[in-house]
Amino acid sequence: MSSKKIHWQNLPASALPSTPDLLPEWDRLNAERADLPFMTASAVCSALQIFGSGQERLLIGREDGGVVAMLLAVPSGSFQWRTFQPSQLPLGVWVAAKHLTTTYLARSLLRGPLGFCLGFSMTQVDPLLAPRDADEPDTKHMDYIDTGWIDILGTFEDYWAARGKNLRQNMRKQRNKLATEGTHIQMRVLTAPEDMAGAIARYGVLESSGWKASEGTAIHPDNPQGMFYIQLLQNAAKHGEAVVYEYFFNEKTVALNLCVQRAGTLVVLKTTYDETIKNYSPAFLLSQDEVEQVFGQGNIKRLEYYGRMMEWHTRWTESKRALYHLTCYRWAWLKKLAERRHKRTEEPSASSLTGESGVAPVTPSMSESHP
Repeated sequence: MSSKKIHWQNLPASALPSTPDLLPEWDRLNAERADLPFMTASAVCSALQIFGSGQERLLIGREDGGVVAMLLAVPSGSFQWRTFQPSQLPLGVWVAAKHLTTTYLARSLLRGPLGFCLGFSMTQVDPLLAPRDADEPDTKHMDYIDTGWIDILGTFEDYWAARGKNLRQNMRKQRNKLATEGTHIQMRVLTAPEDMAGAIARYGVLESSGWKASEGTAIHPDNPQGMFYIQLLQNAAKHGEAVVYEYFFNEKTVALNLCVQRAGTLVVLKTTYDETIKNYSPAFLLSQDEVEQVFGQGNIKRLEYYGRMMEWHTRWTESKRALYHLTCYRWAWLKKLAERRHKRTEEPSASSLTGESGVAPVTPSMSESHP
């Protein structure tokens, strides 16, 4: 918590990529908390360029003349705002000095640079970056998803011995059967900028053959998702921070993991596999080899999934934590009104009111459902 008042500046979001002096300020604040590889200024600018609507604002907070907070915000209803949250980024887009809590930031924004504002939401917050405060009369925290991670401690042999017996036996049987059939399995690791576009193209081929193709969410080099991941990984690769793990049966690509790494943390951004292969689990085989290599390298201390924790994650780790949303209301009575409205509208059909995050609206028109 800060005892000083934050002085805010409200600019078009385009000011971030177009003002060279702001980019190092963003990266400095990112480094102060967790130095996330997907929250660098270049990654955020790519997301803004490709997924932005033009309504985004750059909010810059200063204490004693020094920049202590920067957020990208978008309107989310009448007199309501939230952090910019494209689905391709695991967390809401903001950075701030470590002494500033999310509650303090949201309250300051409510009565600061946004004019008359009824509510401000900070979306998909990681408690490792910003510990979750207790609810107060004007604030409400809501669970978003559980996410898992693997601490890279000790040896891979010890880690693997602690996995479930069924997983270990299944992986061994699959490898033995593939060898008997004469199928050569191999993991290749791509880190060069010039390799990223091709990797995304092959990723798109696999994803387009699966269930995401029917939903129109598959990556393709020419669609916005594909363009974003190409930019993200190419920029990261220039600094040695992009890693694509690609798995082959003979010369055929059967699984890919798109990852970024920085400051001892490897983040798995996207995973896909060949869904036409029914007798084997190429994604699991890739994961086993990937984790084994990470243990052996020694430079990574934590592998983060940053996606909704699924049953298959629990086979690789028991560790999980809940990402959360925070909404701060202009007045305490508005929070009470929102909760009453939410309760009344939720009872008939909860599923019709929740987005894919499973979080229902908490004000009469402010939705906490984020892509």
